[in-house]
Amino acid sequence: MLKTTLGLLLIGSLVGCAEVQTEITPPAPKQIALTYDDAPLGDGPRYTGAERTEALIAQLAEAQSGPVAIFVTTRGFELDQGSERIAAYAAAGHYIANHSDQHMWGSRTPTEDYIADIDRAEAQLAKFDNRRPWFRFPFLDEGGQGDANRSGEKRDAYRAALAERGLISGYVTVDTYDWHLDSLWSQAVRDGRAIDRDALSEVYVDMVVDAVNHYDQLSQRVLDRRPAQVLLLHENDLAATFTVDMIEALRADGWEIVDPDLAFADPIVNQIPATLHSGGGRISALAMDGGLRDWATLSHWGVNQSEITQRAYETGAIEPPAELETAE
Repeated sequence: MLKTTLGLLLIGSLVGCAEVQTEITPPAPKQIALTYDDAPLGDGPRYTGAERTEALIAQLAEAQSGPVAIFVTTRGFELDQGSERIAAYAAAGHYIANHSDQHMWGSRTPTEDYIADIDRAEAQLAKFDNRRPWFRFPFLDEGGQGDANRSGEKRDAYRAALAERGLISGYVTVDTYDWHLDSLWSQAVRDGRAIDRDALSEVYVDMVVDAVNHYDQLSQRVLDRRPAQVLLLHENDLAATFTVDMIEALRADGWEIVDPDLAFADPIVNQIPATLHSGGGRISALAMDGGLRDWATLSHWGVNQSEITQRAYETGAIEPPAELETAE
């Protein structure tokens, strides 16, 4: 009798466990879209602009990234092959979106001039295939910075102008200062200082992966869910050289590279921040709306120029300037 009772209890407990297991909600997938600002950039110390575009397209193809978003600053069409380079991205299957004509600060520019600048870029982008109705604010400055803009009037005018034109904000959720690391690399090449490419790749990849995971954790705290992330990068020499390494690292960390169309269809597209602070991206802005003001919580080392510089030098990725070594 005792054995029978224990057997029934065991069976009941197992059934109960099975019932509990079926009620567990699986975690949301880790999804991220890649976006590149400021194309077409000019010649640098390692690539000409045309070589850079060709190299980045090749890197994305090798990594089997699928489509990425190229946010175009149309003043770059004045460069040699500038327009042709954007056509090459479109021909490779990537999406073409508006990053303004003159890349101006929204907060520092008269409102009418800024909106006219958006229109100039739209007109020049109309001829390209794979167009998308996304506008990304240069410097992520949506017009709310500075004491003169605390009323939100300028920011709201920009939002209304986008709506009138059928454009949505090409927001980011993951910010990086890849441009600063690229600048350190460029200056070192000009100076003739040593570069350890393997170490430089590691710093770049760590910056991106650490940033992605930082904002992933912050989004779950703020939104109580995991949105499809939108990663901000730039059409620079780092991207043209280390994109395969970066994508491999993201996938190894469990991230799926997804179509930007999917990312910009995430419900976060309709969660418009109330805060006037837009630097750092949408998740940081929504966190501030929720009362988070601690920059150490909102930020990470990949958006800190001094910390990026320190890592680049301490890892041996970039030889420090002679005057810095002397000072130490």
